Amino acid sequence: MARAASPHIRLTEKDAAIVKGMIARGDRQHDIAAWFGVNGGRIGEISNGHNFLSVQAVHEDLPPSGPYMTGRGSSRAKAQLETIKSRLTELLDEVEETLASL
Repeated sequence: MARAASPHIRLTEKDAAIVKGMIARGDRQHDIAAWFGVNGGRIGEISNGHNFLSVQAVHEDLPPSGPYMTGRGSSRAKAQLETIKSRLTELLDEVEETLASL
């Protein structure tokens, strides 16, 4: 079985500053990794000072605290939104038909 293609997501200095701010806020490294879509080891490397040592944490405009939605949860939410969109389209059609008949 072939492996999935690597997304090659690289954290920038700006990302590292946000990571450090999230760590300082008390976010779990697992949640931070999920937010950025990277392996938790990359967050650990920043936390331990192995990467981006000179980058200062930012403490404003941070992402919301995790935990974040899982892939399964995202799929369910997408399906629900598609159902809602379909129903709204049906209702809009009904409104337009009613207005046309007036």
